[in-house]
Amino acid sequence: MYLLLRQIVRTGIKTEAPPPADEALRVLTQRLKAEILGMFAGSLAIRHVDAGSCNGCELEIHMLNNPYYNIEGLGMKFVASPRHADLLLVTGPVARNMEVALQRTLEAMPAPKLVVAVGDCGCDGGIFGESYASRGRVSNVIAVDVTVPGCPPTPTALLQGILTAISSGGGKRD
Repeated sequence: MYLLLRQIVRTGIKTEAPPPADEALRVLTQRLKAEILGMFAGSLAIRHVDAGSCNGCELEIHMLNNPYYNIEGLGMKFVASPRHADLLLVTGPVARNMEVALQRTLEAMPAPKLVVAVGDCGCDGGIFGESYASRGRVSNVIAVDVTVPGCPPTPTALLQGILTAISSGGGKRD
């Protein structure tokens, strides 16, 4: 025990320097805040549906809620009901068991209905593709406004995809 305490005292406290400010992220968040304020009266409600993913994309989506990305501060929040949602965020290849649930989720959303497919699996089926158990890409089941490729995509790429969906004026369907 004495040796361990002596080494702790000799080593001292070692910490990393804080990361430098990410100017691209700052510009992106300012644009997102302006778009959300203009189009959705300051608040964007997001409904996330896991249609059969490996949960890699979900981990990156959860990163959006941490203090670094702080989507709550931008006026975005995740909601439990599609009836409150402005944007549908879909991850994974659509499993056959999730096909009807995904369609019903989209039908329950009020207009405008924005849909963002996340990850390589959501964009093109990924390594799962189409099979007896999978319908493949999200666009095989519902209309998609924006795709965010990556396995998994970074939180910055997710924010960029949401900004693209908002600023493109998608979701004109009923």
